[in-house]
Amino acid sequence: MLKNSLVSFFRHESSTGILLMLMTLLAMIVANSPLKSYYDAFLDTPVAVVVGHLSIAKPLLLWVNDGLMAIFFFMVGLEIKREAVEGELRDLRKVAAPAMAAVGGMLLPALFYSAFNWGNPGAMKGWAIPSATDIAFALGILSLLGNRVPTVLKLFLLTLAIIDDLGAIIIIALFYTSGLSYLALAVVAATILILWWMNRRGVTNNAAYILLGVVLWVATLKSGVHATLAGVVLGLFIPIKNNRESFLALEHSLHVPVNHVILPLFAFVNTGIDFAGVTLKDFTHSITLGIVSGLFLGKQLGIFLFTWLAVKLGLGRLPEGVDWKMLYGVGILGGIGFTMSLFIGSLAFECSGKACFPPVDERMGILIGSLISGIVGYLYLRFFTAKNAGEDEERSA
Repeated sequence: MLKNSLVSFFRHESSTGILLMLMTLLAMIVANSPLKSYYDAFLDTPVAVVVGHLSIAKPLLLWVNDGLMAIFFFMVGLEIKREAVEGELRDLRKVAAPAMAAVGGMLLPALFYSAFNWGNPGAMKGWAIPSATDIAFALGILSLLGNRVPTVLKLFLLTLAIIDDLGAIIIIALFYTSGLSYLALAVVAATILILWWMNRRGVTNNAAYILLGVVLWVATLKSGVHATLAGVVLGLFIPIKNNRESFLALEHSLHVPVNHVILPLFAFVNTGIDFAGVTLKDFTHSITLGIVSGLFLGKQLGIFLFTWLAVKLGLGRLPEGVDWKMLYGVGILGGIGFTMSLFIGSLAFECSGKACFPPVDERMGILIGSLISGIVGYLYLRFFTAKNAGEDEERSA
């Protein structure tokens, strides 16, 4: 009975979001309890891999953020590849509206954040934090509404989030890279050329690609470019034509370890906020206000206005059965940044907490903005979908 219940839970769309929420709560409880010293020791546990003269030594926290998250980005790369070849991203008419929504959903949050932190170079490093959308949380909340929400609305949000992820990847590559090693970059370039050649030659052995992916990850790590980008690049080179079953099996095999192990672990090691000494000033700090306003206000306005612009210009159209009220609700849910926002925050600022810059923990703003967006978005869509359902019943009667 328990086994069947667990299997049913993990198969549900909202399971990843629930696990992320539970691990976040656990991290904050532990970080504010007598167990805090053990939590800190766990994050700082030294882990080293040495092969000849090659050595990679990092604390456990960075192995999660640089290593395990590369697997998450690998899955994102596979999803982008599949959608571009045979999914929603293949039809330009269908992708235009969510693509514009994604652009607006990245641009306006960055402007909101900048409005609060302009003139402060240190704080401005976090401008991209509210630009991300957490697809697991957003789709999980949307799934709680069941049949009230049309499937095409979920597809719109999924397409938007995939393009949003692609935008986040570009932002990380362009703005959060430092201390470049040209020798390592040469190895990265050579590995990418080999992957391209294998793809063009029709090589369908996924194991060969993954082996080269490990080389690519190590070289990217040593180059100064964030190592997780190697996962995306590898995913884009895995062939899907003449390799569809193997490709889909590989993508499917990543869902459980990524959604139910890697992302919850990422949440646990990155959300242990110590509330000791937190005051009202922390909640009214420009960084906190910039992130909260960017996620809650910037996201919904950017997604809605840019979708409206795409429709008015004739570039795209709303999915059939979706009205502007529903779309606005999706815009509110887009303000759930969480995973990607936490990830960008870890790159923007060297550490979190009082002992280093920023003087306020940026994770508070991410959690507050994401929580407000999730609750308001759910209540908003529940109200309007129920209202629409009632109107449909009256018309049919």
